[in-house]
Amino acid sequence: MIDNIETSPVTLALSKGRIFDETMPLLALAGIKSEESPANSRRLVFSTSDPYLRLIIVRPSDVPTYVQYGAADFGIAGKDVILEHTFQKPDGLYQPIDLNMSKCKLSLAVRRGFDYYAAIKQKMRLRVATKYIQSSREYFSNKGIHVELIKLYGSIELAPLVGLADAIVDLVSTGNTLRANDLEVIEDIMPISSRLIVNRASLKTRRTRLKPFLDAFWYASNSSHDSKNLKNPNNIL
Repeated sequence: MIDNIETSPVTLALSKGRIFDETMPLLALAGIKSEESPANSRRLVFSTSDPYLRLIIVRPSDVPTYVQYGAADFGIAGKDVILEHTFQKPDGLYQPIDLNMSKCKLSLAVRRGFDYYAAIKQKMRLRVATKYIQSSREYFSNKGIHVELIKLYGSIELAPLVGLADAIVDLVSTGNTLRANDLEVIEDIMPISSRLIVNRASLKTRRTRLKPFLDAFWYASNSSHDSKNLKNPNNIL
């Protein structure tokens, strides 16, 4: 990083949306607030009430990249995004804390009435639309199912409705969007939640600066649990 490593604040990478909305209360529990609301600003870098912490706002899929390459010391991203990143760069991130927020599932869904299992038995080569190519490829490979994966960046639910794909792999929370588009989940692939990720070099060079914030996130994310069952936060670093 260009700034003086001893005096500059550590940088936390966040993305706007659900993760951002659920992270702000965790920071507030640690007595930290942004000096300006990122939700209502076009700025991308924000100071906070703690002089040793600043925030940067990036696209959700870019959070792991900013952290891995040291533009941010740590960040918060969904497990879905982290998996896609680490399939390509497996050793670049340290993931010390599951924050137990933004929970949902990565699921396989089809149009209502489509007999997915009959198609599989007939060894049809299905087309599957998804943002999560790597996770989907691993899922179908482990099941020995050959599919054609189609990369999309949004409106995944549309693909089966217009004949682009036979199925989709996407995040599902309430399932309302699927039902509104006459789709149904046939298999849940994995649970998803938001994770704290840390740059490995920062763990060594900025350990003293980072640890109070990691401890604060750990305590905040576990505040609803029975304190007798909490692990020792000293194991985080």
